[in-house]
Amino acid sequence: METWVRFSAQSQAKERLFRAAQYACALAGDTLRRNGASAGVLASVRQLEAHLSLGRKLLRLGSSAEALEAAKRAIHLSDMVLRFCITLSHLNRAMYFACDNVLWTGKTGLVPSVDQEKWSQRSFRYYLFALVVNLSRDAYEIRILMEREASGKRAKGSDNGRQLRADNGLQQLGLRLQIQLRLLIRVLRNNPPLLLDVVKNACDLFIPLDKLGLYKTNPGFVGLCGLTSSILSILTILHPWLKLKP
Repeated sequence: METWVRFSAQSQAKERLFRAAQYACALAGDTLRRNGASAGVLASVRQLEAHLSLGRKLLRLGSSAEALEAAKRAIHLSDMVLRFCITLSHLNRAMYFACDNVLWTGKTGLVPSVDQEKWSQRSFRYYLFALVVNLSRDAYEIRILMEREASGKRAKGSDNGRQLRADNGLQQLGLRLQIQLRLLIRVLRNNPPLLLDVVKNACDLFIPLDKLGLYKTNPGFVGLCGLTSSILSILTILHPWLKLKP
């Protein structure tokens, strides 16, 4: 299993590049279609996108082992909420990769009897579950940091109490929301890894929602979201300090 983990780690950067190119093709294809490009050009772009998708699936062979190893490490985290969210996310990723591997055998013709539509839907469900858990983890991290920031300001004698004095409840609610919004912006600005993780997970969320028919958008929007999250993932590989830990 450790051999597979090392192999997957070496393939991760290549897979991210393939992913960025795949979703760039999706975005370009939709843009060309809207601008009245010829059927031949659109077919070439779609074919390139399909080849890139298949190449990504090849690079992800064995990634389930890496996800399971990450889940085993997450079990030992001291924070109960982080332990639950990170472990569950890795387990869902492991199932997503397993379904993706089965789908690859069908697309390559190794196992022609594979029901590609069924396995595709199944893989996107696990992908969606993992993203929802990831965003829940992000929300928890934000809440902890906002509470810490607010406690620090109170300790320094902040004037929040004076600001919350208002003539009526509606004004008071508005002031509270403004304070919370400023606090949120400050927390995200001071924690680039958390900000990148939130944006990346939010962008990725639209992909399974669209594929599962839960929230239909269009190929161009899905391509833009996938390209954005891929670029952010590449940034975390190039600059490891930008990756949210643990």
